[in-house]
Amino acid sequence: MLTEERYVVITEMVNQRGSIKLTDLCDMLGISVSTARRDINALAEMGKITKVHGGAVSRSERFFPIEENVEEKIKQFSYEKGAIARYAASLLDDGDFAFIDAGTTTEKMIDYLPLKKVTFVTNGIIHAKKLAHRGFKVYIPGGEIRLATEAIVGAESVMTMKEYNFTKCFLGVNGISVSAGYSTPDVSEARVKTTIVENSQCSYILADHSKFDKITSVTFAKLEDCKIITDKLPDRKYLNYTSIKEVM
Repeated sequence: MLTEERYVVITEMVNQRGSIKLTDLCDMLGISVSTARRDINALAEMGKITKVHGGAVSRSERFFPIEENVEEKIKQFSYEKGAIARYAASLLDDGDFAFIDAGTTTEKMIDYLPLKKVTFVTNGIIHAKKLAHRGFKVYIPGGEIRLATEAIVGAESVMTMKEYNFTKCFLGVNGISVSAGYSTPDVSEARVKTTIVENSQCSYILADHSKFDKITSVTFAKLEDCKIITDKLPDRKYLNYTSIKEVM
């Protein structure tokens, strides 16, 4: 295969998959590591792909370091978030010990919860109040309040979560990408989310379509660690990594 032909094939593979490892590229094209590395370097210089350690990622992924506050988020994609929340609520069964993350989509989920014997833990202040008003048993961790998301975070919160064994957890997210997995802008919030995923039998990410192909500052889980519930999937490449439910 000629060099220019390899460039076309590599670019198409990266765009379709979102990312590719150097070793996978060698196996697929039957080329040496040095040749694969030269091709990636050349394509990165052309602006076709983005070079990363051990491979390359699509240039469609965007970095967003700044987080909007709750007041701004609640106005965005309200109908889509409602559909996602309704489906997520239907997944709960009698006897579940579940975690509900702080966030605007997870808050909507509470309105659709069936009246079953479920015990909840949440780090969302508003969420805890709404769950209690619905008649559910609810626990909140200790820690500090992060005003941007109205979430309880910090070392004390992480330590508390390590003691729990959740049957299901429902998490919000700021960015979903092939190269960076699930990410959030805040380190302390990411640590809480990571702990929740590690201590849950089944983890769900509630995310509208705008969250895909975005990267924020801190990764808290890999794509395969959680299932995704979304309104519509903007790129089918994500189906190669995890189970995804589209609700619209």
